[in-house]
Amino acid sequence: MNHYITGTTIKSLREARKLTQAELGEVIGVSDKTISKWETGKGLPDVTLIEPLAQALGISVTELLSGEWITNGNKSSNMRRSKLYVCPLCGNVIHSMGEAVISCCGITLPVLEEEAAEDAHPINVSYDSGEFYVTMDHPMTKEHYISFLAYATDGTFELKKLYPEGEAEARFFVRGRGKIFAFCNVHGLMTVNTPKFR
Repeated sequence: MNHYITGTTIKSLREARKLTQAELGEVIGVSDKTISKWETGKGLPDVTLIEPLAQALGISVTELLSGEWITNGNKSSNMRRSKLYVCPLCGNVIHSMGEAVISCCGITLPVLEEEAAEDAHPINVSYDSGEFYVTMDHPMTKEHYISFLAYATDGTFELKKLYPEGEAEARFFVRGRGKIFAFCNVHGLMTVNTPKFR
């Protein structure tokens, strides 16, 4: 592993939780002097204390070890602000209502960064009998394809998995104005807002 817990990380997280060194020590079963040693770089937590320390500080072990923690900014749970993760090893697609620490196949996945659909990869959305019909004029070979299409409104999220040698299209029952997501295995995540309908 390239990282280990730093005293700066422990101190920042402890202060953010409004805990004294003594209070944190009591929760995980060590003295306030031990916490002080960790925070000043004069010692490191024993490996058996990593999980209890992460729990007491309100973060995951991965976040504690990396020194980078995630704060979900989507407190209202607006599904249009959904975050998506794709495992490069197995292709697993993971949906979250906000940023999270997601692991698959032993690796921590980065959140997919949204980009507006470009002229080279236009997402076509039309309204048809109560459905949004989404199509893309895009290769669907085993090397270059659209992995999924998804539709999100404020309160719903629906994902349709696509496969190489199939069609780059999907239908979604209209639940209001929203956003369409398309993931290309080569170029990444693209989005477009749904059109007005009726």
